[in-house]
Amino acid sequence: MLAAELIAPGGTLICSDQSEAMLELARTRSAELSLKNVAFRVINAESIDLPVASLDGVLCRWGYMLMVDPLAALVETRRVLKPGGRVSLACWGSPSDNAWLAVPRAALVEYGLAEPPQPDGPGPFALADPNRLSGLLEEAAFGEIEIDAIDLDFGGGSFDEWWEMQLQMSPSGAALRAATPELRRAVAADVAKRLGAHRTARTLVALASA
Repeated sequence: MLAAELIAPGGTLICSDQSEAMLELARTRSAELSLKNVAFRVINAESIDLPVASLDGVLCRWGYMLMVDPLAALVETRRVLKPGGRVSLACWGSPSDNAWLAVPRAALVEYGLAEPPQPDGPGPFALADPNRLSGLLEEAAFGEIEIDAIDLDFGGGSFDEWWEMQLQMSPSGAALRAATPELRRAVAADVAKRLGAHRTARTLVALASA
């Protein structure tokens, strides 16, 4: 929504997701902000239904890492960008820099609530290696590639408040909500013990030109 404000007047933001439910939330937010220059489209980034060289820029926050074929998505992104257009994307850094995410995921596996992640499959750490991310951008024919790391702090509030946010927003939440109350309490206690006050995060941010 900030992007829509920055390109007004005269520019149009295409707000896209593979999920219609997510777009409905975005429509609500756009209406709250009285934005008039936003179009909403269900789009699969691995096969973007837009003409060649039709966009000035593409923003994707924590999305390419979850795609089955991130290279195909980046190739499609390159195709729909005008010459000189840019992509800006974010993905999570390494598990060691994101204990807030890695510890609950490991606990789910240990308690039998999730399968171990596939090493080469989609997931929050699929593009955590800056060399792999840079290589995929190069293979998709992007240039002027810049990758930086940004540290975030999720430390505010109590563990219980933070844990409730995880239940509502993180991929771990659905599995935990399906567990028994006793098992949920056991997992929460275990995660709290392992994390302590360490609830910082690191995200990689990449910028590249078509």
